[in-house]
Amino acid sequence: MFSMKNKIIPIIKKSDIPREYRNTPIGLLLEYHNLDRAFEAYAQAKLLIGMCMDNRKHLHMPDNFAFIIRSGGANLRYSEFKVSYAIAVGQVGHIALIGHNHCGMLNLISRKEEFITGLVKRAGWRKEAAEEHFMNLALMHEIGNEIDFIISETDRLTKRYPKIKVAPLYYRVEENKLYCIRQR
Repeated sequence: MFSMKNKIIPIIKKSDIPREYRNTPIGLLLEYHNLDRAFEAYAQAKLLIGMCMDNRKHLHMPDNFAFIIRSGGANLRYSEFKVSYAIAVGQVGHIALIGHNHCGMLNLISRKEEFITGLVKRAGWRKEAAEEHFMNLALMHEIGNEIDFIISETDRLTKRYPKIKVAPLYYRVEENKLYCIRQR
């Protein structure tokens, strides 16, 4: 069993990028974001990025470089048509799946009252309807451990789209840096 420290690979220089990602859109994303590679011009996307909807994350990359799907916890289970569209119509051959630390989709049950109260106060919901909404959907959106979820979602997408390279990445909010995740 790896500790979290052993599962994430810092990208401080180009040679830190795992060989399987070098000279691919995934490697370019790591170079643009972490290594300040000079931007190139893109007429069409080279990559699909699946990442959390969290507002604390911003990627440094050129315009038109990537399609981005933002979903709580980087959970693409309910965005599969969009993933298929980016592959089939957008012609991307690589997916970067980016989880992050301090994700709000962990331990959702601990936020149950905050969720219900927030819907009542901010959205005008009845308490019973807000509670039912939470109870019906929270388990579908709970991701558990961020890294383990990203690895499992990477495995799922790889099986679903066997010709597409899917890379599990991790974003540390405090550093605004991307890390690769060691899968095994």
